Amino acid sequence: MAFEEKRAWALAIIAIAGYAVYVVLVLNGMAGRPLAEAPYVGALLWTILGGIVAGIVSGIWLGIAARDDGLQADERDQEIGRFGDHIGQSFIAIGGVSAMALAMLEAPYFWIANVLYLCFVLSAVLGSLAKIAFYRQGMP
Repeated sequence: MAFEEKRAWALAIIAIAGYAVYVVLVLNGMAGRPLAEAPYVGALLWTILGGIVAGIVSGIWLGIAARDDGLQADERDQEIGRFGDHIGQSFIAIGGVSAMALAMLEAPYFWIANVLYLCFVLSAVLGSLAKIAFYRQGMP
């Protein structure tokens, strides 16, 4: 398995796990309040920071584990990375447009922040899954 494929697996798992932790923290913090009034900022910031740190640590760990195999990305790796990123970034655009629409409708900040966070997670997961699929099945 190529280093970049391992990295895609790690980032997909980190994104899913981080968002799951965030959802659990927000739902536990409701304490009988409506969802839009639940405290979410601390959980949002900590899970994003945790995801960033976990991504860095996993990259370092995978790099150390693969030092004998070589970390040099070839043309195929670069093409797969580019296509995977393009596919994943569609959700960033969807999130931006959705957040803008919610802001124009004067929705609570909770919903705006959560639609952005969900789209960032979906972007990371979809991009990683696309890369994994390209490594497994080849480029279209």
